[in-house]
Amino acid sequence: MPNPVLHYVYDPLCGWCYAATPIVDAAAVAGIPLSLHGGGLWGAPTKLAREKLAYIRQSDARIAALTGQRFGDAYLNGLLGDTATVFWSQPTIAAVLAAGEVEPGAQRRMLHAIQEAHYVAGLRVVEPDVLTAVAAGIGLDEHAFAAAFAAAAAADHIERTRGFMARSGLRGFPGFVLENGPELVRVPHEDFYGHPDAFVQQLAVLSRSLSPNEELIA
Repeated sequence: MPNPVLHYVYDPLCGWCYAATPIVDAAAVAGIPLSLHGGGLWGAPTKLAREKLAYIRQSDARIAALTGQRFGDAYLNGLLGDTATVFWSQPTIAAVLAAGEVEPGAQRRMLHAIQEAHYVAGLRVVEPDVLTAVAAGIGLDEHAFAAAFAAAAAADHIERTRGFMARSGLRGFPGFVLENGPELVRVPHEDFYGHPDAFVQQLAVLSRSLSPNEELIA
């Protein structure tokens, strides 16, 4: 049977996906192949009312307490203090796809760099020039990235991800599905924020316990 693959359904502008960064990194360090699927949390350019921004701030505080993930002042008092801030997933997902075109395997690195740019540096990562600078910051050629970004079929990718979520019983972000040969099993992750090693141990247990006759767990 082939080695298991961990499918990671993410959105760069999802705070709980940022919270999941340590468990994703732990899986990668453990040698588990990762397949990233951008889901499109913000389907259109969206500006939020102050009440919604305040709710996000509260959620981010919980994430920081659970995981130790850093939220910078430029984000907390810049982006979250500005009702003109635009949330839109498509360009950020296009950037992750473009990074993989320029350098195979760079998708996770680009995702993390976008998250850092947004949540720590407080940059407006829906803007192509900002995303190009982020790509350059992880060592990708700016011109090659810009061309790949312009050609990225992010909307089609998001539609496929949404179909995968429906088939897998995933209802939000982040989501994890372990593929082991013909089998797919949804991976619980909510109890592993702040405990990346335990998440990897769970993956090992799941990969051993799957049987050839199991159906897709919804």
